[in-house]
Amino acid sequence: MEYARSVNGAAIRLTSERWVHIVENHDDLAGKFYDVLEGITDPDVVLRGATDECLAVRRGKPFDLVVVYRETSSTDGFVITAFQTSKSKQLIGTRKTIWCKQKSKRF
Repeated sequence: MEYARSVNGAAIRLTSERWVHIVENHDDLAGKFYDVLEGITDPDVVLRGATDECLAVRRGKPFDLVVVYRETSSTDGFVITAFQTSKSKQLIGTRKTIWCKQKSKRF
């Protein structure tokens, strides 16, 4: 199990069970374990999900990385899933932005 600190300061856990779930459903992320953790610690934007989860979006080429996680308290949380997409602008257009990197004008 590894942890990444969210932009809100919560320690977000990525368990081996969740990692297996992610790579079984999104095999393009195999070998990108630390990229997923970095997506939490250094996103370009964080969006509010449909049921109070957070979607950390980190720009990349050719695809952007989205890490979905839930903060259960101000100090704790866990990863739900992660995936790559070329449609992050659509996500940003339909979800509430809860945090945005100061220099990130790329969306």
